[in-house]
Amino acid sequence: MNKFSLEGKKTKWGIGSVTFPMARCQNLKPTAVILVVFFVLAVLNILFKKILDEGTNQLVIVTYRLTAGAIFLSPIARFCERKNGVKLTTPILCYIFFSALIGATFAQFLYLLGTQHTSAAFSSAFSNMNPVFTFLLALPLRQERVNLRRKHGIAKVLGSLTCIGGAMVLIFYRGIPLSTYHANNSSNTSKVGSKEKWILGSIYLLLSVLCWSGWFLLQSKIGKIYPLKYSSTALMSTFGAVQSAILCFSINRDTTIWILRGKLQIFTVLSAGIMGSGMCYVGMSWCVEQKGPVFTAAFSPSIPIFVTIMDFAFFHEQIYLGSVIGSIMVICGLYTLLWGKSSEARHNASKPAEAMECNGTSASAINIAEVTSNS
Repeated sequence: MNKFSLEGKKTKWGIGSVTFPMARCQNLKPTAVILVVFFVLAVLNILFKKILDEGTNQLVIVTYRLTAGAIFLSPIARFCERKNGVKLTTPILCYIFFSALIGATFAQFLYLLGTQHTSAAFSSAFSNMNPVFTFLLALPLRQERVNLRRKHGIAKVLGSLTCIGGAMVLIFYRGIPLSTYHANNSSNTSKVGSKEKWILGSIYLLLSVLCWSGWFLLQSKIGKIYPLKYSSTALMSTFGAVQSAILCFSINRDTTIWILRGKLQIFTVLSAGIMGSGMCYVGMSWCVEQKGPVFTAAFSPSIPIFVTIMDFAFFHEQIYLGSVIGSIMVICGLYTLLWGKSSEARHNASKPAEAMECNGTSASAINIAEVTSNS
C-alpha cells in the first residue's frame, strides 16, 4: 500500500519526470568533458603551429610546457595520493626516466618538428594512429594476440591495415585543394612548403607516433608497479623538462632562444603545460574511470575535426583531397580496431586468466589519454 501510494505520489508531482532528465544529464557529463578536453587540445595544436611559424624553438616549447605541467600536477599528486603506501624505488625511477625520454622529450619534439613542416590539421590526424602502432608493437612482444578465427581478431588486423593505408595516403598523396579561397595564397604556400618538406614532416610525425606507441607499452608496465598516475606524470614531466633543456643546449647554445617574445608564445606554453598536460590529463583520467578507455579513445578523431574547422574558418588554411581521404581511412581504421578490442574484452571476460595476460596493454593501446597530450 505504501509502495503504491509512493509511486502515485511520484506520478502526481512529476518526480519521475525530474529525476530522469537529471540522470540523463549525469550520463552526458563524460561526453561533455571529453569534448571540451579535445577542443582545448585542438586549440593548442593550432597555437603550436602559430608560434612555430614565428620561430619559437621546438625544444624550448617542450621544456616550458613540461615545467608548467610538473608545477601544476605536483600539488594535485601530493593532495590526492599522499596517503598511498606505494614506495618510489630506484627501478621505478629508471622506468619513469625512460618513459619521460620516449614519451615526453622525443615524442613531443618530433611532433612539433612534423607540425612545423606540415600543418596543425595534418599532424593532429596522425595522432589517431597511436593505438594502431601500439597494437602492432605489442604483437612481437606478445602483449597482444590476434585470433583470425574470430571477428574481433579480423577487425584488429583490418583496422590496422586500413590505418596504415591512410597514413600512406597522408604522406604521399596531397591531391587537389578542395576550397576556392585564394586570399593569402602566397603565405599559405610558404607555410605548407614543397612536397619534400611535407614528406619530411610526415616522417617526423611517424617517428613521433612510434615514440608514443613505445611510451604506451612502457607506461603499462609503470602502471602496474607504480599505480599513482598523478605522481608518475608529475615525475615524468620533471624528468622530461630536464632532458629537453639538456638536448636543446646540446643542439643550440644560443641562450636568446629561451626568451619568449610576445604574449601569444607565453600564453601558448603556459596553456600547454597547465591545461594540456595538467587539466586535460585530469579530465581524461576522470572520463576513463567513468566510461572506460574505449569511450575516451572513440572521441579522439574530434581533435583533427576541430583543428580543420578552426584552421579553415579563422586562418584560411587550404584543405587538400589527400588529407581528407587519408584522415577518413585513419579514423575508419581506428574505430575498427577499437571495435575489435572492445569485442575481445567482452569475449575474454569469461576467461579471467587469459584476459589478464593478453590485456596488459589493452588499456594503453586503445586509450589516447596523453595522445593528445601530444596535442
